[in-house]
Amino acid sequence: MVTINDIAKLSGVSRTTVSRVLNNSGYVSEKAKKRVLEVIKETGYVPSEQAKSLRTKKSKVIGVILPKISTETSSRVVDGIDRELSNHGYHILLANANLDTDKEIEHFKLLQSRRVDGIILVATNIEDRLIQTIKDVNVPVVALGQDVPGVSSVLYDDYHAAFDVTSLFIKRGHKRIGFIGVDETDRAVGYERKKAYFDAMEKARLNVDPAWVQKGVFDIESGEKAMLTMLADSKEAPTAIFAVTDRLAIGAMQALKKKGIKIPEEMSVMGIGASDLSKYVTPSLSTVDYYNEKAGTETAKLMIEHIKNITEMTRKLSMSYGLIIRDSLL
Repeated sequence: MVTINDIAKLSGVSRTTVSRVLNNSGYVSEKAKKRVLEVIKETGYVPSEQAKSLRTKKSKVIGVILPKISTETSSRVVDGIDRELSNHGYHILLANANLDTDKEIEHFKLLQSRRVDGIILVATNIEDRLIQTIKDVNVPVVALGQDVPGVSSVLYDDYHAAFDVTSLFIKRGHKRIGFIGVDETDRAVGYERKKAYFDAMEKARLNVDPAWVQKGVFDIESGEKAMLTMLADSKEAPTAIFAVTDRLAIGAMQALKKKGIKIPEEMSVMGIGASDLSKYVTPSLSTVDYYNEKAGTETAKLMIEHIKNITEMTRKLSMSYGLIIRDSLL
């Protein structure tokens, strides 16, 4: 196996010079650099990442903690993160929290023990014990999806997106609008989107039947269950449904079909997420695009800034969004 000493001998330079070429650090003449690179190419030499890590004290690995690895949102975010970090020579190490705060905390400790250069948290909550764990970590941390105190974060504009969805229903003549949310411990998806719904209804001076407000758990099945409960408990059924995720919205659509309620003639439905599935359900689902790949890219850029000490200040970036109107909305 070819070693760095072999490269130095074949190139006619010192080991230090080869190291400088490999790490792109320190002065090396163009002639020497060219010769070293030629020998590396001829021999097929690949430097040991472990040895390089010991020298530079950098692993070139970023840990990414996901709330649920199987979702389309996670895969799109990871695509954006990976593409940007790859441009800077970094690899990613994925960890799946499966919507469990204890596992998030466990992953933080594990990733730090693996000597990653930074940790990206795709966040669903900001519990005190999680915040304390983040404070105890001695590598840069960047969050996506929640405003984590003391940490640079990339945020979706959950409040205004949800307000716009509710307002769109109202502009189209709907006065009875149902809402399917998630637990409010998720500040962004659970609390902000629900608050926006109530604020938009209040602004339009529209009453909300308590039965119109139901809660699910980020999957299609719970969206269907929430919709059936809403129909059973309402004195007067809504004419429109706003679900805080596409999966919940699709579950609601399944329930409506089972009950023989026509979409959108008798019930309009809209979600958030712009999932691929939203395009192919019948009727196609109106939704909100959060540009998840771009959000992942911006998160990775923030991480690189912190690693390179370009910025030491905590930064908060807010992403834009776009409404996608399809056949489920009348």
